[in-house]
Amino acid sequence: MRSFCTVGLILFLGASRAFAGQPADSDSLPRSLPHGYSLRWHDFVTNIPDDVIRYGKTAFRQETIPEWIGITALTVGFYLTDEQTYRESQRWHNGSSRVEYWGNFFKEMGDGRSQFGLSAAFVAYGFVAGDNRALRTGSQITEVVLASGAVVQVLKHITGRRSPDGDPKYAAIWRPLPNQIDYLKHVSSYDAFPSGHITTSMATVIVVAENYPEYTWIKPVGYSLMVGIAVGMVNTGIHWYSDYPLGLALGYAFGMIVAHPEGIDLAKDSDALTIYPVARESSIGVGMALRF
Repeated sequence: MRSFCTVGLILFLGASRAFAGQPADSDSLPRSLPHGYSLRWHDFVTNIPDDVIRYGKTAFRQETIPEWIGITALTVGFYLTDEQTYRESQRWHNGSSRVEYWGNFFKEMGDGRSQFGLSAAFVAYGFVAGDNRALRTGSQITEVVLASGAVVQVLKHITGRRSPDGDPKYAAIWRPLPNQIDYLKHVSSYDAFPSGHITTSMATVIVVAENYPEYTWIKPVGYSLMVGIAVGMVNTGIHWYSDYPLGLALGYAFGMIVAHPEGIDLAKDSDALTIYPVARESSIGVGMALRF
């Protein structure tokens, strides 16, 4: 099903361009990239060290202090309600076969196979239609998944947070700098924070949206799918909600960095996507605010 959706998305983009009077084999560059930018076949690998360096330079500045305060506040807020939200998610998941089905569906949508499949679809379309923009988008999706995924793996190996694994009491278990042999033997006991699924999903949405800025529906649709992924992974016992704020921030930052090799001010161009816990007397859930 995901494969048909992926191919359909690429064909729709190409058909829409042709219908709008823009030939599918146009060599014109999107508005978000400078003229003269050239794509090399190995960029998706050789650009990764520079992507990580650029992230360090842009993310840790005086101007980004308010953003880090916000990320920390969101993470702490979710953490304080993790046990309760997980219990509610499990009750919802176990009480409906339909919820269980869609939870598993969205969980799989967030793994690397979907992102790499989307990348392959863009590249295939680019070769068939002679579309350089599609080729660049496919290359950048692979690049951003590898670059952001590498940073996420380092953070996972440092924080050592245990995944839910069916027990809400595991929310408080963190084993910083775990023994790496134990980590490899019992990955779910150490790899919850931050969420790689959310990081790479956000990064992919940003790369596609920045390469195709004329399609304003990409971000709303992409963000909606990410909500499904986030809920599905909690429902299936893979993540806590507090694993997401940092993942969203990393994904957005790497997506913008990879999509804009000429450089960009992340603090200035933020989409202001905020996801936060909501706790009431009789219920608990998740709220989201998005400016686009």
